[in-house]
Amino acid sequence: MSSHPPIGQIPSGIRNAPGVPVIRNVNWGGLRTLYVKEVRRFFKVQLQTIWAPAITTLMFLVIFTVANGARSPVKVGGVDVSFADFIAPGLIVMGMLNNAFANASFSLLVGKIQGTIVDYLQPPLSTAELLAALTGGAVTRAFCVGATVWLAMSLWPGVHVTPRHLWAVLWFGLLGSVFLSLAGVLTSIWAEKFDHAAAVTNFVIAPLTLLSGTFYSVDHLAPAFRAFSHVNPFFYVISGFRYGFLGTADSPILTGSIVILGIDVVLGLLCYTLLRRGWKLKS
Repeated sequence: MSSHPPIGQIPSGIRNAPGVPVIRNVNWGGLRTLYVKEVRRFFKVQLQTIWAPAITTLMFLVIFTVANGARSPVKVGGVDVSFADFIAPGLIVMGMLNNAFANASFSLLVGKIQGTIVDYLQPPLSTAELLAALTGGAVTRAFCVGATVWLAMSLWPGVHVTPRHLWAVLWFGLLGSVFLSLAGVLTSIWAEKFDHAAAVTNFVIAPLTLLSGTFYSVDHLAPAFRAFSHVNPFFYVISGFRYGFLGTADSPILTGSIVILGIDVVLGLLCYTLLRRGWKLKS
């Protein structure tokens, strides 16, 4: 008798017929695996990726409050708040943004440099799943840093960081983290060496972050500089995040939400398109 199965019958050792997709919708297992890999990567060096940024941000708070006086009032949206309470939320979200970008701009870039980019491109993951895992890992790191900085500031004397609108803290923290995560993915796609990513950090991310109203109220600026601040997307992230703690902001919350959400959508579509085409990723 022939050992071959009848025509049309799948051999017992094969679960699916050739050409029949096993993963029909979302590869949740692969998505979760890549996300966990990204999270474990920065957790293995958490002293550098979480605690060091938290300590650096706390030092900013100490230095600026000592230099300007913790009791010096700052007018935000027509309301006087102490300088320490004003600067604390901006420092928290600034640390989140910087670390979201740093995490996302590392993954694909180090794969290209070390020749392990196939580990990202070969698994049965769609472009959207790959982008979601990379972005999710960076957002997780951002919130870990933000929570650590918030905890340290809540224990610091003279600083009040109790949220008044928790939804605004979470919403603008998420919008800003996704914004910088997608910017980091875009940078890692474009960059060919670490110098390229460092150039984006030093000449784009850092200036826009420092000139976004983190350390000052834009109401005190000259009209030209105030106009520049209002075209800086970092300003809307920090203003909305600060609203969650102070209950007042330098700009309308709805406007900031629409601006940052629109930028997130555009960056997401751009990253998706470049990843799908394999631009600077596939030979």
